[in-house]
Amino acid sequence: MAAGLSVIVPNYNGSETIGKCLDALYSSDYGDFEVIVVDDCSDDGSADIISLRPCRLVMLDARSGAARARNRGAAESSGDILFFIDADCIVRPDTVSAAVAACRGHEGTVFGGTYTRTAHDDTFFSTFQSIFINYFETKRSEPDYIASHAMVINRKMFLESGGFPHDFLPIIEDVEFSHRIRRSGAKLAMAPDLLVSHIFNFTLLKSLKNAFRKSRYWTAYSMQNRDLLSDSGTASAELKINVVSYSLTLLMMLLSVAFHSVLFLLPATGIFLFNLGFNRNFLKAFFETKGPVSGTLSTLYYTLLYPAAIAAGSLTGMVEHYARFRRG
Repeated sequence: MAAGLSVIVPNYNGSETIGKCLDALYSSDYGDFEVIVVDDCSDDGSADIISLRPCRLVMLDARSGAARARNRGAAESSGDILFFIDADCIVRPDTVSAAVAACRGHEGTVFGGTYTRTAHDDTFFSTFQSIFINYFETKRSEPDYIASHAMVINRKMFLESGGFPHDFLPIIEDVEFSHRIRRSGAKLAMAPDLLVSHIFNFTLLKSLKNAFRKSRYWTAYSMQNRDLLSDSGTASAELKINVVSYSLTLLMMLLSVAFHSVLFLLPATGIFLFNLGFNRNFLKAFFETKGPVSGTLSTLYYTLLYPAAIAAGSLTGMVEHYARFRRG
């Protein structure tokens, strides 16, 4: 008999996290599910760690990427519901139950969860990222996309859709998949109880690199999709206003220095205050989660440094998009 739920976990060199991921799954308060881990040619001993757990291990023959690994796991599954998570995600005891409850009776809907506000490795930059993703992915009950770090979907619908794109921009395969399956008539919905805690292990440098990389590929995709200005999950209107405000404020400050005039600082101050007001609900999440000191530091990081990486990534994505357009 087919299991009610199949949990699909792609893994590549996840030896530091995959054991914790699987142990959390097998500590769930829901029992009727199978776990399929698809290993994408790891060379760090991941397979040995996975083999110690009662899951099914599928080994890919060649390094193929997370999208192909997820698709292979879905093809190998026996459940009528698929729950995709990542190897660095830790489910809560009730997460699997929430996944089943969300999908039952809603075969035409793809449900999404998100990260807990506090990261599993509760350091400043990791929890900053976790709050960032949690807030913007749950801002709307009907989101623009469902992230693959917590996606629940009917197996038949997933297989008929063709799954995640194999040859695509990194990181945002789930965004393309969400847009494509919605065009076919499926509905996207957030399940607020479907939470996983993520192991980021972010430092300042890793946080900025992540911001650059995501904005680079997201911008290229958005320009191709002609929705660059849309309010889409973590590519939110708030983040875009933050980047524009940062750029304009920096410009005003440079003009102030160049012309030896403090008059340019007046519009710079106004722009900065407008940005704080526009982002007030998001910034409030930092204070609610970690208190006034961390909230203040997070606000300063978000407004004074983080947008520099986003802006640099966006410009890179634009250049790459136009370069491909000219070649095409």
